[in-house]
Amino acid sequence: MIVKSEEQLQGLKACGRAVARAIRELGAALEPGITSKELDDLARRILDEEGAVSAPESVYKFPGATCISIEPVIAHGWADSQTVKPGDLVNIDVSASKNGYFTDAGATFIVPPVVPEKQALVEAARRARDNAIALARAGQSMQVIPRAFDKEAKAGGYTIIENLLGCHGVGSTLHDRPEIYAVPDRRDQRKLQEGMVIAVEPFLSTGATYAADGEREWELFTPGCLTAQFEHTIVIGKKGPIIVTL
Repeated sequence: MIVKSEEQLQGLKACGRAVARAIRELGAALEPGITSKELDDLARRILDEEGAVSAPESVYKFPGATCISIEPVIAHGWADSQTVKPGDLVNIDVSASKNGYFTDAGATFIVPPVVPEKQALVEAARRARDNAIALARAGQSMQVIPRAFDKEAKAGGYTIIENLLGCHGVGSTLHDRPEIYAVPDRRDQRKLQEGMVIAVEPFLSTGATYAADGEREWELFTPGCLTAQFEHTIVIGKKGPIIVTL
């Protein structure tokens, strides 16, 4: 999607607020013993209150309102009776539609007690996202995004999950062009355009480069390695990126 009016921007922001609220409140609700189903039910209530609809459920018939991935699942986990345990990494990825606009965001949380290894990984993944967003400006190469991921990963001794997109278009649909791989590609000469709506989402790992399918449909794993993800939906603005899922 290319934003061409203030009305479109405000529509995206309204949807983004719903997604951000869901992530914030689910993160606050995390505690040992809570189930992914209880978290998903909370997210559904929040989206309903915000006048928003679960995007994965409506678009892909995903078996839940949100993707709640409890370690060792790293992405696309779905709600069931699995309980959160002390020390777990939990990724909460929420995408929704509201009044025809779609936004997508995610964050990785650590359920106390927090061990240094997990804390460092989570902070690096957050920095990778934020540093990439800061560089995302009209006229810049799309490769500034994966290069920012790569720089942060190498600085911390981490790897990037290469078979998951690092960035995708969003706005009028949940997944759209452009699609940008998470690792740098010198052959990619595309440029970011003013008004472009994209979701920026690095996956950093303690050694994995590939996300493998699990026994259950949708769920992804990095066996033997920890992995963290953060995501925001942004609009490429005149003076810099506009984050609509804050």
